[in-house]
Amino acid sequence: MRGWPARLEVQRPEGDTIVLRGLRRSDRRQWQALRERNGEWLRRWEATYPTGPVRESSFWAARRAAERAAAAGQLVPFVVEADGVLVGQMHLFEVVWGSRWSATAGYWLDRQATGRGIATWALAMAIEHGLLRVGLHRVEVNVRPENTASLAVVRRLQLREEGRRRGLIHVDGDWRDHLSFAVLAEEVTAGTLLARAAGASGVTHRQAPGATG
Repeated sequence: MRGWPARLEVQRPEGDTIVLRGLRRSDRRQWQALRERNGEWLRRWEATYPTGPVRESSFWAARRAAERAAAAGQLVPFVVEADGVLVGQMHLFEVVWGSRWSATAGYWLDRQATGRGIATWALAMAIEHGLLRVGLHRVEVNVRPENTASLAVVRRLQLREEGRRRGLIHVDGDWRDHLSFAVLAEEVTAGTLLARAAGASGVTHRQAPGATG
């Protein structure tokens, strides 16, 4: 898939650095600690199965699945680092080519890393990469109406709201409505979303191919 593997890096005006990259074998301990520490907090927002609870994938199974899906052109999977510390994941998933060239963006963050604007920057980086490097035409983000923090993220990036989608995703044991936001490739150039994340402040953006390992 064009634009993958990749390593994206932004230095924010505040002075810290946000990195999106592939999941490495050496991430196992940090990743497992994040998932264990945030399990209860994330449960309210993470997708579930209508048939009942499913055991969460191990680190190795999750990494293998992500690598296979990325190789097949179906997923652009990143971990999120803030100043060298693993704080979550950001994916472009449900990648569809053919006559659509579209994907959906989704993410999760360590609770201790929220409230710092990291999700806004990481989402801006991932969407710009998907549209301008991977070659997607459309990226959408679906947010539950009660998830005020994520609504603030997509609205700061000025993503177009396209309406309420009834019972879109099974989350926390039931079918949940979501508000749908989207952006098209012709609506952005390099740095468009990053400038919105920065509030029009200056930003240094570095991007280079990389490899997981």
